[in-house]
Amino acid sequence: MFVGCGDGGGTSTPSGGGSSGGTDGAGGGGKPKIAVIPKGTTHEFWKSIHAGARKAMLESVGGPNKEPRFEIIWRGPLKEDESEAQIKVVEDMISLGVAGIVLAPNDANALARVVNQAHAKKIPVVIIDSDVATDKYESFVATDNEKGGYLGGQQLAKLLGGKGKVMMLRYQEGSASTQKREEGFLKAMKENPGIEIVSSNQYGGATSDSAFAAAERLIAAQKNADGTLKVDGIFTPNESTTFGMLRALEDAKLAGKVKFVGFDASEKLVAGLNADKIHALVVQNPFNMGYLGVKTMYDLMREKGVEKRIDTGVGVVTKENINDEALRDIIKPDLDKWLK
Repeated sequence: MFVGCGDGGGTSTPSGGGSSGGTDGAGGGGKPKIAVIPKGTTHEFWKSIHAGARKAMLESVGGPNKEPRFEIIWRGPLKEDESEAQIKVVEDMISLGVAGIVLAPNDANALARVVNQAHAKKIPVVIIDSDVATDKYESFVATDNEKGGYLGGQQLAKLLGGKGKVMMLRYQEGSASTQKREEGFLKAMKENPGIEIVSSNQYGGATSDSAFAAAERLIAAQKNADGTLKVDGIFTPNESTTFGMLRALEDAKLAGKVKFVGFDASEKLVAGLNADKIHALVVQNPFNMGYLGVKTMYDLMREKGVEKRIDTGVGVVTKENINDEALRDIIKPDLDKWLK
C-alpha cells in the first residue's frame, strides 16, 4: 500500500546523514558508494526515505564477513526550496565519482542539468519522489501523484455529498510531485459539478511556517462576517501545507467545522485525524520509496534490468481505517530500527 511528502526546515547548509560512506565512489579501494540525495533532511518523510535506503543497503550482505556490498552517502539541503544547495550536493557526488545517485529533485527544471551531467559521466541516476525535466535517468521510483490528488478530491467530494464550495492551498511552484497532486484534485472536482472551487491559486511555500501564514491569509479572505467560513471543504497537497492549514484552522477556532482532506501522515497530522480536525489523509509509502530507490540502483550496479517507472503506492486513511494492520507500518514506521 501506501507516508508523506514533507517539507524541510532550518538553515540552507547541505546536511550529511547517518550513512556517510566516505569520499570514494566505485573506486578508491573501498566499497561502491550510492549517494541518496533528498529534497530536505528534517521531516519524517525524508527520515522514512533514509530508513528505507539503509534497509536496502543492509540487505545486500555478502562475502566472508557478511557485510553490505555497498555504502550510502546521505546528503541533501535542509529545506525543500534550496535548489542551489541540492545542485551543489549532486555536483559534489559527481566529482567524488560515486557508483550511482538516487535523487529526489526539489525542482524539476533546476535539477535537470546535473542529472544530465551525471549521465554524461556514466553515473546512473534513479529519481525518487518527484519528476525531473530530462529523460537521462534509469528509473523513476515514486507515488502516482496525480492519482493521489484525485483520490483526495474524490474523498472530499464524498464528504461533501457532491456539493459545496472548496479551496486548495498549493505547495510551491517547480515541485513536480505536488503539481501532479493538485492537478489530480482539480480533475476530481471537475467530475463533481455541484462543487465550486473558490480558490486554487495560492501557495504555501516550502516550510510549515510559510504554509501557516498562507493558510491564515486564505482563511481570512474566505470568512463570513460572523467568523464562519464561506467554504465547505479544503484540500492540501503535502505535509507542510496540511500542517500549516491545521494550525491556522485551530487558531481561528474553525478546526473540525470544515471538511479537510490533506496529504501525508506525520504524527501531528494523524493526531489531527483522530481529533476530527482532519477528515482524511492521502498517504504514500516513503520507506518503500527509499528502499526501492536504492535497491533499483543496486540492481543497476549488478547490470540487472530495471523498470523505467516503479509505483510505490498511494491510498486514503480515515478515522475508520486508521487501525488497519496494513496501514500501521506505513503511518508509523519503526525508523529507529534502520537509522540507529
